[in-house]
Parts: sequence; structure tokens; C-alpha cells
Amino acid sequence: MESINYRRSGIIFDIQRYSIHDGPGIRTIAFLQGCPLSCKWCCNPESQSLKPVLLFNADVCVHCGKCLNACKQGALSTKPFSINRDVCVACGECAKVCPAGALVIKGKEMTVEQLVKELKKDAITFRRSNGGITLSGGEPLVQSDFAVEVLKACKEQGWHTAMETTGLASEEVIRKVFPWIDLVLLDIKAFDPAIHKEYTGVSNEVILKNSILISNIAPVVVRIPTVPGVNASVNEYEAICAHVRKMNGVDTLHILPYHTYGENKYALLGKQYALKDLTLTKFLSKEAIESLKNVVENAGFKCVIGG
Repeated sequence: MESINYRRSGIIFDIQRYSIHDGPGIRTIAFLQGCPLSCKWCCNPESQSLKPVLLFNADVCVHCGKCLNACKQGALSTKPFSINRDVCVACGECAKVCPAGALVIKGKEMTVEQLVKELKKDAITFRRSNGGITLSGGEPLVQSDFAVEVLKACKEQGWHTAMETTGLASEEVIRKVFPWIDLVLLDIKAFDPAIHKEYTGVSNEVILKNSILISNIAPVVVRIPTVPGVNASVNEYEAICAHVRKMNGVDTLHILPYHTYGENKYALLGKQYALKDLTLTKFLSKEAIESLKNVVENAGFKCVIGG
């Protein structure tokens, strides 16, 4: 077993327990801060920055003014209440004194040792359900040095390891991280480079190249976040399936239908939800999902609807 740097630290913005959709068995998901993509449908927009972020819920604010005195950066103002996010360092002092919980910091620095100690609380569940831990984000490869130490520590505990990822990283990072992963849940958001660039903010060239490399290192399930008017077309699905056939050993694709579970978070960050107009029209119909499922199955893959 390689040595493990238990003092290596990273930024975690959430830990979710009792998940049954992110790998086999019952799992605990550690969400790592930071993402090089800016998907317009992102349900975890608070994860896109590598640094902790401050959320503000105006609906529960009681306008007591305690946060103004606590902020040493002068990032807060009233009439109306606003946050100068160019000045805010997300120190959390305002959140500490907020009596209503209107201000919340997302993102906490943890060492590998601290995270593994937290994950050990679920060790019996892992064993009884044949579950384990899943690293998600954000994009966990952004914190690759931290992620690999966490994965090594989890393997030392005998836990099954999984990662939800786009695979957007250098080849060096891919070869360093993925030997420690038992299952890769790999998102391919679009095959058409123009669609991918428009809706995620980045090219898919490296992602598609890395997908083949990753499949030669660890078992992979491909997942397609599917958004009407973006990538929910037979042509796009046929192109993705043709690419997946070039990967090694992939036999299952997941269709992840578009949802708006994270839409409310944009207001908490002082942002607008980019696909707001889409939410006023329609989600994927059962007929549309069935049509895309037929494409997947006709290409020779097992198809799962949802995570």
C-alpha cells in the first residue's frame, strides 16, 4: 500500500449520506469544491468556485444588521441588502452571527484524516449494503491531490470507491487518480463540440479523449445529463453512443433527465438561472425519454433512467 498523506487538505461543500444512485449499495457522497465547467443547468452552482462561497436567503432575513458589524471586509450593505462578492472572502463571520440562518457558508477545509473520520461513521452501512464512498462535486479532479489521498485512505479501509466526473483534467492527473477508483460515473454532456461549448463553457475535446483513457484504467458507466432543446435529440444520442463504443468495457448508459432541483441556489448566490425560460416550457416527456432509451439499447448498451 502506498503511503497516505492524511494531512493533505481540500475544500468540501457537502457530505450526503444514504445515497443509492451514485454507485452500488448505500453510499456516502463527499462533494468537492471547484469545477472548470459552468453548465447552464448546474444543480450545484455553489461548487463552481474553488473557494468557499456565501449564500444569502432574503426570504428569512430579519434585517437585524448584526452581519454588517461582523463583516471586516465591508462587503455587506443595506437598502437593499447586497453582497459585494468581489470583496467578500467568505470568512463566515457574518454567518456566525446571523440569528435567522439567512447567511450560510458553503465550503469547508478538511484534511484527509478529518474526512475519513467522518466517513467511518457509515462504515457498518458500507459493509452491510456492499456500498462505499463516492467523490462528487463540482469536479473532484480539480482537487486531484486531495482526491487521490482520500481515495487511497478509503481503499485502506476496504471501502468501495466511486467518482462522479467529467474527466476534464490532464493525462497526468487521470493516470494518478483513477487506479484508486472502483467505479467511474462519467458524464458526457454532449458530443457536438458547439453544443458542449455553448452550454458548459468549455470544449469537449479533452473530455472525449480522456474518456477512452479512463475506460482503460477503471470500470465506467457513462451518464448523459439530458436537457430538452440542448442534447435531447436522437442525432446527439447516436453520436454519443458511437463514441462510447470506442471506450473499453462500457456496457451501461444512464439517461439523467433534466430537472431544476438546484434552481433556487442561483438566487442565493446573487445569480440568474441561465435556463429559466426552459423551465417555463417543458421537461422531457415520457415519449422523448423512451425514444432516447431506444437509441441506447439499439446501440447495444443497457439503459438506466436516472442515476
